[in-house]
Amino acid sequence: MKTEEVIIIGSGPAGYTAAIYIARAQLSPLLFSGQSVGGQPGGQLMLTNEVENFPGFPEGLMGPELMERCKRQAEKFGTRIVSEDVTAADFSSRPFKVSTASQTHGAKAVLICTGAQATWLGVPGEREYQGRGVSACATCDGFFFRGKEVLVIGGGDAALEEATFLSRFATRVRVVHRRDALRASKIMQERVFGNQKIEFVWNTEVKEVLGNGTKLTGVRSFNNKTNEEGTLTTDGLFVAIGHKPNTEMFKGQIELDEKGYIVTRPGSSATSVEGVFAGGDVADHKYRQAVTAAGTGCMAALDAERWLASKE
Repeated sequence: MKTEEVIIIGSGPAGYTAAIYIARAQLSPLLFSGQSVGGQPGGQLMLTNEVENFPGFPEGLMGPELMERCKRQAEKFGTRIVSEDVTAADFSSRPFKVSTASQTHGAKAVLICTGAQATWLGVPGEREYQGRGVSACATCDGFFFRGKEVLVIGGGDAALEEATFLSRFATRVRVVHRRDALRASKIMQERVFGNQKIEFVWNTEVKEVLGNGTKLTGVRSFNNKTNEEGTLTTDGLFVAIGHKPNTEMFKGQIELDEKGYIVTRPGSSATSVEGVFAGGDVADHKYRQAVTAAGTGCMAALDAERWLASKE
C-alpha cells in the first residue's frame, strides 16, 4: 500500500480548490472525484445550468464548465484525479487508509470535500427539469426569476428564508406545504406572513413536475385533506426540504453535528482527528455557495500543508 502525502476525497469547488493549493505546494495530491452527485464528479454545480455569482466570470458560465475548468487547473499543477467513489475511510491509525472498490491507499493527511446533497421530492419530472426551472438554492438562482412567479416547497425555516429571498425578484411566491401549519420559528413566520408577495398553499403535496420539454411550466398537486388533484402553474420551483451532508462513511470516526455535518475547530478546517481536514458544504450548513466552498477548500489545503510541515 503506497502512502500519499495528501488524499482529497470529493471534487466540486472545495475539492478542486484544495487540490490546486496542495499541488502548487509540491505535495502531489491524489483526488478521488467520485460519481455520486448527478452520476458524475463535480458536485452540485453539475446540476446547475448557469452560474453568474462566481467572481471572475461577468458573463456567467455553465456549472459543468466551471467545474471542468477547475479540474484542468488542478491537473495542470500535478493533481492526480481518479473518478472513483471512496467506499471506506479509516482514521483509527496512521497512515490513514482510504479505500475504493479497487484498492486501498495510505495517506499522511486527508481532506474531506464530499459536499452535501439537497433533499429532493423524488417525483416524476423533477430531475428532468433541474436547472431548467427546478432548483434547491434561491441564493444561487433567484436572480433568474425577476418578474416571474415561483413556488417554494417546505414549511421550515429554510423554506421561509428561500421564500423571503425570492420575494425580492418574483412578482408572486407561493409556499406549498403538506400540512396546515408551519414548523418554522415564530419570528420567521411573522416575517413571511407580513410579506404581501408571499402566499400559502396548505395541505398540498407535489406529485409531478410538469414542463414543455425545454423548461418547467407547473406542477401536478394533490390536496391531502380534500383528496383533490390540480395543477399549479409556475415559472420556478424551489425545493427547500433540507440538505444531507455526504458523511455516512465518517460516522463514528470524526465528530459530526446533529445533522451530520463535520464539526471543525473555530477559525480552522481541522476536524476532531489530527491530520484530517474538511472543506465545502460537508462542513457548512449555512452558506452553501460555490465561492464559500472554494474558500474553505483553500483553508483546508493551507491547514494541511502547514500541519504536514510541522510534523517534518
